[in-house]
Amino acid sequence: MLKVLSILWNSFRMAVQELRVNKLRTFLSLFGITIGIFCIIGVLATVDSLERKVQNDIKSFGNNTIYIDKWNYGGGGGEYPWWKYIKRPPMRIEEMKFIKTKSLLSANAAMFVSSNVNLSYADNILNNINMYGVSEEFNMIQTIDVDNGRYLNETEFIRGTPTAVIGFKVADELFSDPQRAVGKEVTYKGKKVTVVGVIKKQGQSFVGGFNYDECLIVPYRYFAGVYNPDNSNPFIMVQGKEKIASAALQDELVGIMRQVRRLSPLDEDNFSCNDVALFSEAVKGFFGQVSAGGWAIAGLSLIVGAFGVANIMFVTVRERTSQIGLKKALGAKRRTILTEFLLESAFLCVIGGLVGLGLVWILSLVLSTVLPFPIFIAPNIVILALSICIVLGIISGIIPASIAARMDPVVAIRTK
Repeated sequence: MLKVLSILWNSFRMAVQELRVNKLRTFLSLFGITIGIFCIIGVLATVDSLERKVQNDIKSFGNNTIYIDKWNYGGGGGEYPWWKYIKRPPMRIEEMKFIKTKSLLSANAAMFVSSNVNLSYADNILNNINMYGVSEEFNMIQTIDVDNGRYLNETEFIRGTPTAVIGFKVADELFSDPQRAVGKEVTYKGKKVTVVGVIKKQGQSFVGGFNYDECLIVPYRYFAGVYNPDNSNPFIMVQGKEKIASAALQDELVGIMRQVRRLSPLDEDNFSCNDVALFSEAVKGFFGQVSAGGWAIAGLSLIVGAFGVANIMFVTVRERTSQIGLKKALGAKRRTILTEFLLESAFLCVIGGLVGLGLVWILSLVLSTVLPFPIFIAPNIVILALSICIVLGIISGIIPASIAARMDPVVAIRTK
């Protein structure tokens, strides 16, 4: 154990000495490693952070959830013309109730409909605010974190009372202080709605969907009493039970919807069951391609850096030839000499990689203040970077180290 530690320490000391004595040469040789690691970790950290943000936004649609709509969220391809989608009948709350009665695989189901309204309080006016009409189980499918006040209760849903939960930005701009919003009445089109809660600030979403910062959530029955839901593109959200595959839930819902709409076996579906999980898989594939592009770009820098480190090791072996001969004359074995030079090469690459990691860390701090999502350098990315450096160091130093290990001690000692 002590011998291993001694070899490690000597290799590290030699690497630092090489860096200190030949600063410019070592810097130029390690620059390729630094840039390569900077590119790889920079791309992986940014892509990983962006993917986390997008995946979290997708999760806001609901886990294991099917959206039953007259529109196909995947586009439907060119085989099904857009005018057929328009002619499809809208979703109805009676269909949602039928699904809850017949479905064996679903846990929750909710109606959703929306419209844009202009909200006002005192002299403050907000334009184009999303008014969401939802049924009872909506908050069981979606994550609605109420920061002040409370969420809509069962009585308000049943009676369709004019009560609402509003978004953080709405509360902040209408009342200046979101904590003052609870209990106040906001007005739209001459109608008043009482605020019972304020949703916790959500931040910008990259995938569209629900904008909870700029919304007004009201009971579905209240919304239906003010607007005609059929004109606002309502849809049904159905969440599957735990450990139920979304594909199985989707197949069941297709059968139930065909039953409730009395479609014959020859009739085509006049609705679409959209699986949220497919969005997540598509995102993974896209970001996988982006990461592959980052690897390709950084790979060129790493190859250049590897040649630079190999050059350093060739020069180092030549400069220490007499020292190597003396060590072998005193009994040092080939594997000891080989190990020392391989470790020195690996340490040099690790030093270059650490500089690259430092640059990425500084860049992440800067970008986190500019981008709408934080840049997070995951521990597995750091381990990956150091592993690349070690492997690259061993590959770069294997030939010089082998030359040093095979030297004849008598010839080496005489070399000047």
